[in-house]
Amino acid sequence: MRILLAEDVKKVAEHIRAGLVAEGYSVDVAADGDEALWLGEINPYDAMVLDVMMPGKDGFTVVRQLRRKQITTPVIFLTARNEVEDRVRGLDAGGDDYLTKPFSLAELCARLRALLRRQRPGATNVVRVADLELDLVEHQARRAGQAIELTRREYALLEFLMSASPKPVSKAAIIEHVWDQHFDSETNVVNVYIKHLREKIDRPGFAPLLHTVRGVGFVLREDTA
Repeated sequence: MRILLAEDVKKVAEHIRAGLVAEGYSVDVAADGDEALWLGEINPYDAMVLDVMMPGKDGFTVVRQLRRKQITTPVIFLTARNEVEDRVRGLDAGGDDYLTKPFSLAELCARLRALLRRQRPGATNVVRVADLELDLVEHQARRAGQAIELTRREYALLEFLMSASPKPVSKAAIIEHVWDQHFDSETNVVNVYIKHLREKIDRPGFAPLLHTVRGVGFVLREDTA
């Protein structure tokens, strides 16, 4: 899923970004509150991880302004301050969770998974489409109980398709969520990765699940035609 990370200390931001990317997230990084607000307004993030004390607007101000614009993306605040009053301020500003520095990346990822589950009522750590399942904690895919080996990018692509199922997704949406960049109509990278993924999940003997929707993009679902 696509995450906005706002952290003004470059080394800290890169450490967190690398950890989130290793977990399969697509991450945009903002170096100050003004950039975080701008990115949060124009991009459809699944969650935001915001440092409280940043140059320009602080994290609380960023979230308050996003909420006034009806942007309800879940937010985890990061801060070196652990006073109850600060946690209350963060939650009252519209935040969903609060993590005190220093923290482990494992805990941050667990809290992100919890936030994303709450955005999908009834969701669990395992996503299923027909006999294909994806364990979001173990990062393991299986088809009819058989393990499927995926690269990190293939995993991110499969997670995005399964989360959207049974709705199709466009190439532009895939590029933005899986590759961290704006869509280039000339690129063939999505088709290449769709081909690799299809070879792995739609092996001989299995009903096809990954379909091309002409003029729209791609969809992961049982073919009921």
